[in-house]
Amino acid sequence: MDFPLMLKFLKDLAKNNDREWFEKNKPKYLEAKESFEEVVGHLLGEMVKFDDSLGGLDPKKLIFRIYRDVRFSKDKRPYKNNFGAGISAEGKGLGMPGYYFQLQPGNQSFIATGLFQPQPEILAKVRQEIDYNGDKLKKIFSEKKFKSNFSKFWDEDTLKKAPKGYAPDHPYADWLKLKSFIVTHEYTDSEVTDKKFMKNVVDALKSAKPLNDFLKEALH
Repeated sequence: MDFPLMLKFLKDLAKNNDREWFEKNKPKYLEAKESFEEVVGHLLGEMVKFDDSLGGLDPKKLIFRIYRDVRFSKDKRPYKNNFGAGISAEGKGLGMPGYYFQLQPGNQSFIATGLFQPQPEILAKVRQEIDYNGDKLKKIFSEKKFKSNFSKFWDEDTLKKAPKGYAPDHPYADWLKLKSFIVTHEYTDSEVTDKKFMKNVVDALKSAKPLNDFLKEALH
């Protein structure tokens, strides 16, 4: 797990985001990719200890491709400037409660836990659970270990008003407006290259498991 090597490759790629450079530096990419696969394998091994729903997953199948889909984007750069992996009981799919790890230079590495842009029927179930058991979710956010890693839900994807069927003055109106239920924790490059980085990541994700449990309960 060579974090300086991975960060350097991604930094160089961001400066030279074209196919010619990438092909010329393919060996460096493969070396960085292999190192990231080691990271995800180690991470998964540690996470299974506190979330047994992740057992039996193949680390390599949890990693997102570095190639960008540019078909419908104005940004035609062919490659991402990060390595990312999604980890849930369903694999890397983000349609169910799970975890996400992204390595990106420029102090933009981060982890995330929760549910990203769920389908309407799933979104409705989560909102109903918040309506019925919002106090339970509030308690999760007040837990000491959780608070040391996460502060609030990611709120860049939200309704302007409370959804239909819920009072505007609902005590958890701000949560009901959300379209995603994600908490994140960012890391600087110096934190990424610290020898305690992986332990810190695992501890942070472990502290967020109750949030995933709450969301899974909503779905079932």
